Amino acid sequence: MQFDIAIIGGGIVGAATFYKIQKRNPSLKLALFEKEDSLAAHQTGHNSGVIHSGLYYKPGSLKARNCIEGRHELVDFAKTYNVDHDVCGKVVVATDEKELPHMNRIFGIGTENKIEGIEKITAEQVREIEPHVKSIGGIWVPCTGIIDFVGATKKMVELAQSINENSKVFMGHEIKNIVKEDTFSVLHSAKGTFKAKYLVFCAGLQADRLAKKDGVNLKEKVVGFRGDYYELTDQAKHKVKNLIYPVPNPDFPFLGVHFTRMTNGEIECGPNAVFTFKREGYNKTDFSLKDTADALSYGGTWKLFFNNMSFGINEYRRAFSKRLFLKTLQRMIPSLESNDIRPGRAGVRALLLSQDGDTRDDFRIEYHGNSIHVLNAPSPAATASLAIGNYVSEEAEKHFSIK
Repeated sequence: MQFDIAIIGGGIVGAATFYKIQKRNPSLKLALFEKEDSLAAHQTGHNSGVIHSGLYYKPGSLKARNCIEGRHELVDFAKTYNVDHDVCGKVVVATDEKELPHMNRIFGIGTENKIEGIEKITAEQVREIEPHVKSIGGIWVPCTGIIDFVGATKKMVELAQSINENSKVFMGHEIKNIVKEDTFSVLHSAKGTFKAKYLVFCAGLQADRLAKKDGVNLKEKVVGFRGDYYELTDQAKHKVKNLIYPVPNPDFPFLGVHFTRMTNGEIECGPNAVFTFKREGYNKTDFSLKDTADALSYGGTWKLFFNNMSFGINEYRRAFSKRLFLKTLQRMIPSLESNDIRPGRAGVRALLLSQDGDTRDDFRIEYHGNSIHVLNAPSPAATASLAIGNYVSEEAEKHFSIK
């Protein structure tokens, strides 16, 4: 089984890369390897399902450029191929005077990023959009939406396979070892051995480990953060029309607990952000000795803990207390009561954590011999996936000389 290019990782970034390379190079024989038995089994299938606008990301960064480009392409893709989605808009609301400078800063970033249609709105205008929200003002972001990211992932892979029948998808194939030969690499999985001239790694939560197997001298490590969700019960769903976000704390590397109407009609509240003792663990008590030792033996993890001590403690308290989680939600919707929310699902974010504990790194894509590694692709990577696929495809053509 020999291929021109092997893509390792069947989340939405791997699927988009598979699709884009195949679309630009129909004659190439490609392989997509996914260690689980289904596509989008981890970050893609456990995120909030939001099509991000590009509101929060540093102007000129890969995150900003790819999010905005990718958003437009993703919406067009969803329309063309009937992927469930809705560009419903969102409000970012301030509930305290001290949040206003941060809200204004975000609005400035959005303006600089040319996010179409954004505007500052009053508390009265917020209530016209979300009648149950109590605020002192906010930002209206009409181009934000919701989408079935799992459905989009499957459609990308299906389209790629329809272009070249010799290209293959291998599910349940975890790449255990990589051996470099003169003109190709040998990929070893428990189910077989495969050869490929070139490799593209889109491995998400396992990105650092596969990079090291490929010989990359990577100083940083991926550290996982679990995000728990609650969902509104049927009696409370009328209190949220679409998407409601708080003004994010600039000292904390996450966007805060928010309300999201999903494509299936459910309303999710969350996620929080707590260190996880298992990279692919979606329950509060999940534990992996390997993952825990990997994270806690890394200095960057401890620097992150110390730099965000009070935030981290609060997040952990909220993870195990429905009352505290509800209290956070009530800052935006005071009428919510305990029986309005019930525990929902959880997801895990992969962050390539720097040695100084900084989590706010840009998207990061590096080259190593005959390989390309997508090393850091946190949110908004799902929104940006088709743009990332374009970028990787162009880089592959340059670095691999395949055109």
